[in-house]
Amino acid sequence: MEETTTGLDYAHGRISTLFRKIFIPTLLGMMFTALITIVDGVFVGQGVGPEGIAAVNIIAPLYMVSTGIGLMLGIGASVVCGMCLAGRNNARANAVMSQAFLAGTAVMALIVACSLLFTAPVARLLGSSDLLMPLAVDYLAWLMPGCLFLTWSSIGMMVIRLDGSPKYAMMINIIPAVLNIIGDYVLIFPCGMGVKGAAVATAASLVVGGVMAIAYFRFSYVLRLTKSMQGFVGNLARVAAIGSSAFVTEIAMSVMMLTGNLIFMRYFGEPGVAAYSIACYLFPLMFMMSNAVAQSAQPIISYNNGISAMGRVREAFAVSLRVAMVCGLIVTTAIVLGAPGIVGMFIPTSSAAGVIACKGLPIFATCAVFFAVNIAFIGYFQSLGLAMRAMILTLLRGMVFLVPLFYLLPALFPEWGMWAAIPASEAVTLVVILATRRRTAP
Repeated sequence: MEETTTGLDYAHGRISTLFRKIFIPTLLGMMFTALITIVDGVFVGQGVGPEGIAAVNIIAPLYMVSTGIGLMLGIGASVVCGMCLAGRNNARANAVMSQAFLAGTAVMALIVACSLLFTAPVARLLGSSDLLMPLAVDYLAWLMPGCLFLTWSSIGMMVIRLDGSPKYAMMINIIPAVLNIIGDYVLIFPCGMGVKGAAVATAASLVVGGVMAIAYFRFSYVLRLTKSMQGFVGNLARVAAIGSSAFVTEIAMSVMMLTGNLIFMRYFGEPGVAAYSIACYLFPLMFMMSNAVAQSAQPIISYNNGISAMGRVREAFAVSLRVAMVCGLIVTTAIVLGAPGIVGMFIPTSSAAGVIACKGLPIFATCAVFFAVNIAFIGYFQSLGLAMRAMILTLLRGMVFLVPLFYLLPALFPEWGMWAAIPASEAVTLVVILATRRRTAP
């Protein structure tokens, strides 16, 4: 067997110390990624208006699909590679990682090509109205080329953390985020390019992140890109199975946006979609914070599961669960107390969309605690390779409960019910998790 020396001692290091070393840079990096989304919305809202952020929100589900493909392959590859490294099988770990990059590139190239060939039909399929169509098409056409590189960075960051370089993974988030913020301002305001400028800035930043991820493997600790195709089908099936709940999480976010857009359009028209768009800009903040907790525990759990150190596995999960609860409470409190100020960053609070958003955001914000805990549990099951359990929970919170609640609650409470659909879905899912926890715990 080969010698395996990652940058962190997953087998013997103190769990809380390992978690902190991964979590702090992971959280900072992901917050910068969330900042990309928020600043993008602020600049579009201030530079184009409510119609601009509504159009961007129409296209956002396709961006989520791209992210989902990268996370599915990245999380799956990281778990499988972690088990391989625990068994001192570096060659298979390198093959699995390289094959994940190859598969992600092929799938995303096809999606990008189809999106560029059929921009208007895709925008219509995503729910664009005639009023929003020109802006939505502009944003779609200029954003999609960057999504190929988004897949590279999504895969890369997961395996780079496993390799023992969480700070480098953080920089893959931070550097593109800073570049995107600068590009957003320059292209939207001085250059007057509107949503097209926002899309160009985002796509360019995604290219930088993707190139940084690939470049890392020229000086990595253990993991190396290889041309080996040995066991390609079996490896990819295993990777996709383990990471599938991450993909479904992104699809669920797309469903959340699509269904929400339809419901808000039905009850409030375009101002409703613009108001809901602010919540959708904030949701990545919740997601990134919660995902940072789960991803920080993931390499510790998967490695120690590979060497059957289940006491360390349970300890790592307990740490992640406590941190998730604290993070969720912080986000909920910040949004509830700061709703008017948050809305004012995007659009005037006195506008029709602004009034709707100010009333609805405090209700929406209550989902953060439930969501953070749910993601911690889902990440735990993913890290153990329990793909089906993670998948079921993801489907429950993101589709099975969410879609019916989006239609039911507004019918019962037309003024605010649509804002409560997401918190209610997360809360019911958590009840299911806790009710079955003792019986299903590994």
